Amino acid sequence: MLLLGGTAEARALAAALVAAGVDVVSSLAGRVSRPRMPVGEVRVGGFGGVPGLVHALGDGAFTHLVDATHPFALRMTANAGAAADEAGVPCLRLARPGWREHPDAASWLWVDDYDAARERAEELGAVRPFITTGRQTLEHYAAWDDRGVVLRIVEPLEVPAPSRWTVLLDRGPFEVENELALMREHGVDVVLTKDSGGDYTAAKLTAARHVGLPVVVVRRPTVPAGMAEVSSVDAVLTWLGTSAQG
Repeated sequence: MLLLGGTAEARALAAALVAAGVDVVSSLAGRVSRPRMPVGEVRVGGFGGVPGLVHALGDGAFTHLVDATHPFALRMTANAGAAADEAGVPCLRLARPGWREHPDAASWLWVDDYDAARERAEELGAVRPFITTGRQTLEHYAAWDDRGVVLRIVEPLEVPAPSRWTVLLDRGPFEVENELALMREHGVDVVLTKDSGGDYTAAKLTAARHVGLPVVVVRRPTVPAGMAEVSSVDAVLTWLGTSAQG
């Protein structure tokens, strides 16, 4: 199996597959300098788009493909589905459940994209926004060079942030107490995030409620048409057994 990973769910699946005696190769994009490594065989780096992935699948080395990349890795997920179709390899999407069922979800401000998130925060009069939507989304906040942005990212920026910004390098899992302290210390007045789901970064949502802060959430993109999706390792194992029998 070829497992497109880089997430906690991918690491859990890799461990389960290795334990079950399944030959699996985990593929990491290589965008993080110190990634958390899965058990089993690992490759690092891109494939060169759909043609490269088709080539990797088409040489007979892999009988199944699981895309367990980040829920917002739109291009990789689309490439996985297209390549699997062309190569004739069964493909499945594994994604952690989103935060739609979170107890506070109804009180959040849901938007469709990062520009809308910025605009919604501006409507709220944000002067000290806490951005947690990821380093690759920063172009959407370029106009905020006059605001005291608090930005949390995993990897350092390639170009300096505006002088009024505070850049925090950290990655989850986070605790509610620490998130509360961060918001109070920096005087955060709105939280901007995306519907990544899972527990690693959910503490900020609880902390925001305790502090009484508005939360702007970018909706999760939909899975490409025709691609099946599950939300648990057990479901992948069941699919793998059924697919292999078929």
